[in-house]
Amino acid sequence: MTTPQLLWLRTDLRVHDNSALAAAMAAGPTVALFLLSPRQWQAHDDAPSKVDFWLRNLSEVSRELGALNVPLLVRQADHWSEAPRVIAELCQQLQIGSVQVNEEYGVHESRRDQAVAQALDALGINFRSHLDQLLFRPGSVLTKSGGYFQVYSQFRKVCYQRLHSALPAQVKRPAAQAPLPIASDPIADAVAGFAPPAASLRQLWPAGEQEAHRRLQAFADEQINDYQSERDLPGKPGTSRLSAYLAAGVLSPRQCLHAALHANRGEFDSGNSGIVTWINELLWREFYKHILVGYPRVSMHRAFRPDTDVLAWRQAPDELAAWQQGRTGFPLIDAAMRQLLATGWMHNRLRMVVAMFLTKNLLIDWREGERFFMRHLIDGDLAANNGGWQWSASTGTDAAPYFRIFNPLSQSQRFDPDGRFIRHWLPELSGLNNQDIHNPAAIGGLFGVADYPRPMVDLGSSRARALAAFKRLPQLAPETQA
Repeated sequence: MTTPQLLWLRTDLRVHDNSALAAAMAAGPTVALFLLSPRQWQAHDDAPSKVDFWLRNLSEVSRELGALNVPLLVRQADHWSEAPRVIAELCQQLQIGSVQVNEEYGVHESRRDQAVAQALDALGINFRSHLDQLLFRPGSVLTKSGGYFQVYSQFRKVCYQRLHSALPAQVKRPAAQAPLPIASDPIADAVAGFAPPAASLRQLWPAGEQEAHRRLQAFADEQINDYQSERDLPGKPGTSRLSAYLAAGVLSPRQCLHAALHANRGEFDSGNSGIVTWINELLWREFYKHILVGYPRVSMHRAFRPDTDVLAWRQAPDELAAWQQGRTGFPLIDAAMRQLLATGWMHNRLRMVVAMFLTKNLLIDWREGERFFMRHLIDGDLAANNGGWQWSASTGTDAAPYFRIFNPLSQSQRFDPDGRFIRHWLPELSGLNNQDIHNPAAIGGLFGVADYPRPMVDLGSSRARALAAFKRLPQLAPETQA
C-alpha cells in the first residue's frame, strides 16, 4: 500500500515543473499544505502587496491542485517556531508517511526546516527536500579550493560549463490522482497585519501560472532580443517583469531558462546578445541565493565584507524620510521611489541608482534601504534584495568599488534622455523640456515647478564625504574575510 504524502507549499505556488509535487504524487496519495505565518512575515519585513500576491496565487494553485484531486489545507503558524508542532499534528491526523518540500535557503528557512524534520523524525515520518527554485544546489558550484564563489563572473563561468554538460530538465505536471475524502480549505482574502494593496496595484500583477507563462512567452517572443539594449531604460518596457512570479514560485528558473534557450536556438553564451544577457540575470539570481548559504551572516543583517560593519553611517531620519517619500529634489530618484510606492516594483537600473544615492550621497546605512524595499516590493526576495543593496553600498560580494558613485543627474540624462519616465511619475515636471527635466533646480523656481523640492544634498560634497568615510575603514584582504 502506498504511503500518504504531505506536500508543504512555500514559495513554489505552481503545479507545472514543481519538483516536490511530482515526487509526492509519484510516492502516494497527496495532500497539500500552506502555512499562514503573519508574525514571521512581519519579522521578515514582507510587503503587504507581496503577502496579497501569495494569497491570490494560493487561490489559483488551489484550483489547479483541485484538477489533480489534491486537496489544499491551510493552517496557522504565526511564527515558524510553531511549524514543527502544527505539521506534526496534521501528519498524525492524516497518517502521513512523508512530507515533501522544495528547498529554501535563508537562515530562518533552514532552521525551520531542520526543526520540522527533527519533529517528524521522532514520529517516524520522512522529510524529503528537493532542488527546485535554483538550477544548481548550493554547495555544488564551488571554487577549486572548495569554497563558495565571491565573484559573479567566476561563478557564471562554472555554471555555463555545467549547463553545457547537463541542462536541468523541467518536471512534468503529474496526472490526477484518485479523489481523496478531504475537502480543500478556503483561501483568505487577507491576513492580520497586512492590509490589502490598492486595486490599481493588484491589476498590475494578475495571479496564476497562466499569467506567468503568458508574460514569459510574450517576453521571449517580443522583447528578449532587445533586452541588452533596452533593459536599462526605465521609460521602455524592456525588462521581463517576471520577478514577482519567480519570487513566489509561480514560475521556475528552469522554465525561464528553457524559454530563453528556445528563443536563442539552444545557445547559452552565444547567439543573440539580449538573450544571453537575460540568462546572465537568471544566474545573478542564482549567485545571490548561493551566497545566502555560503555566507549566512548576510541573512542576519551583517555586511558580507566584515570590515565595512564599522563604517560610520549617518543617523539622518529626516533625510531618510525624504528619500522614502520621493522628495529628494532629484527627479529620477523621486520618480523611481514613486514607482515603488505605487506599483510594488522598481526598474532594476533605478534600484541601483536610488540605493547608491542613499548609501553614498546621504551616507545612510544600507540596511535602512534594504528594509524599506522589502516592506514595499511585491517581488521582495532576501537574496536578491540584500545582494543588490550590498553591491550598491560597496559592502557586499563582488560589489561596486567604494569610489564608484552613480551621479543621479547623469544617470537620468543617460537612461531617461527624453524624460519619459520622469514625466510619468512626476507630472508636476511634465512641462519642462528634455534638458531641464533632469535638474529643475538649475533653472530656478519657474512656474509649474515651484512646489518641487530643491536638491537635498550637494552631489560633489556628499560624494567626498562618502569617499572619506570609506577611506577610514581598516582594509581586510578578501581571502581573510570571515
